[in-house]
Amino acid sequence: MPAISVEPVTTQGFAPFGQLLPLRSPTEARLDLFEELANLRKGAKPRMSLMSIPPTSLPIAAVQMERHVFSSQTFIPQQCEAYLVLVAPHASDGRPDMAGAKAFHVPGNVGINYCANTWHHPITVLGRPARFLVLTFVDGTPEDEQFVSLSEPVAIEP
Repeated sequence: MPAISVEPVTTQGFAPFGQLLPLRSPTEARLDLFEELANLRKGAKPRMSLMSIPPTSLPIAAVQMERHVFSSQTFIPQQCEAYLVLVAPHASDGRPDMAGAKAFHVPGNVGINYCANTWHHPITVLGRPARFLVLTFVDGTPEDEQFVSLSEPVAIEP
């Protein structure tokens, strides 16, 4: 089984897949997102979800990836120690290219915004249970999200 080692998330390392959203302190200016939030379907509307996710210990075996072809997807931690983000570029056949995949350790005080059409694994929470606010644009059709099984599992290791 191929393996990917987790690395600390950085703005540069995550840039091909989206943006990091550090939570603001009271002395910092407001962070507004405009261009980063993508809704590529006229009839889609914003969906805000609240998620509670139990923790998982590494290593894990990733067997599936997902993407939202027409929408960015934003995760804002509300209560979180840390989480894992697994992302992959597109292969020539349009599926995830797991040879180019990256696994990032994200601290619980940093949100993420995936660009539209970014292959990613479901959020994996580390440490203790976590809660997230999630923003996606949906129109209620199967095109809202696409899940694909990987041809072979990929181990995500600490």
